[in-house]
Amino acid sequence: MKKLLFGAILLAVITAFTVISMAQVRVQINVPLPPPIPFVAPPNVVVLPETDVYAVPDVEEEIFFRQGWWWRHWDNRWYRSRYYDRGWVYSQGYPTWYRGIPYDWRDNYRNHMWNGQPWNYHPINHGDLDRHWRGGHWRDDHGWGHPGPVGHLAGHPGPAGHGGPGDRHQR
Repeated sequence: MKKLLFGAILLAVITAFTVISMAQVRVQINVPLPPPIPFVAPPNVVVLPETDVYAVPDVEEEIFFRQGWWWRHWDNRWYRSRYYDRGWVYSQGYPTWYRGIPYDWRDNYRNHMWNGQPWNYHPINHGDLDRHWRGGHWRDDHGWGHPGPVGHLAGHPGPAGHGGPGDRHQR
């Protein structure tokens, strides 16, 4: 009788533990996906100087391209996709390369200036992006709009004050 009672209690404990474990596995965090952006045509991009990041300057959304992935900042969250207009998936945290992007990069774009230097960017047509990207390596103009090293800016670590995400201006 004691063995039967012990077996019943043991079975009840194992069943309760299994149910609790299964309930924990089924917990999901539902992160809303960003709304679609109604692109009339595929977007042009520009290489942001002193980075290996391409930006979409002609939409108000923060959309970037880097190493074969499109990145989008929306509602204080980051999403990524292989496509500029669909397939967005939530990405925890922030992309580490983002800390090197000045919060006022759009002003720099509009003023054709970057870190006190003239910025003669050349918009890259979406159809040319794969050729420009060259199998994981962007062209050697470092985003300045002319080929080869940038003289005193070659190897420059970028603008000061970009030590981490705390240095970024939150939009």
